[in-house]
Amino acid sequence: MSTIKYPNGSAPQKTTSVRDFHSGRGMNLENDINDSNKFYRESNIALIYKKPTPVQVVRVDYPDRKKAKITEAYYRTPSTTDYNGIYRGKYIDFEAKESANKTSFPLFMVHPHQISHLEKVHMHGGIGFFIIRFKEYGVTYLVDSMVLIKEIKRTEKSSIPYKWFEENGHVIKEGLCPRLAYLKVVDACYFKED
Repeated sequence: MSTIKYPNGSAPQKTTSVRDFHSGRGMNLENDINDSNKFYRESNIALIYKKPTPVQVVRVDYPDRKKAKITEAYYRTPSTTDYNGIYRGKYIDFEAKESANKTSFPLFMVHPHQISHLEKVHMHGGIGFFIIRFKEYGVTYLVDSMVLIKEIKRTEKSSIPYKWFEENGHVIKEGLCPRLAYLKVVDACYFKED
């Protein structure tokens, strides 16, 4: 067997395929939403931001003036949901979740304070929803908060089958700008012909 000699002495570099690009998305739902929100803000389409997590700093070490290091901190109160803002004159509030489970969405991922918060958003006339990505399928759904909350309260199981999301969720198309076109789904669900 002969050895192949390349002009520069090394084998050609592996090219990155679309599949390789998508395979590392495990923790990228938040990044995809943040990129989409940045596009929406810069294009003057919507003003939506990630909410900061309320943290109480207890102890800070100061080895020198420029190297302060937080060594102890606690969550002050449970955060409500991940994102909020305004779109087409309406308040928007939503939670983003990523599931590695192939057959269902585990309910432990949705916390009681998030349910309570989204119920209040609905009661006050805001738009509330969940963005849920199933990593195994590479698909992201938008589900109205009240539809998912009703199912969570109805079920006696610890998860909701994937098929339920196929039937009750709305697939969010992926692209370049925006990365996740979730406001197109919001338009279709909440702003039907005025």
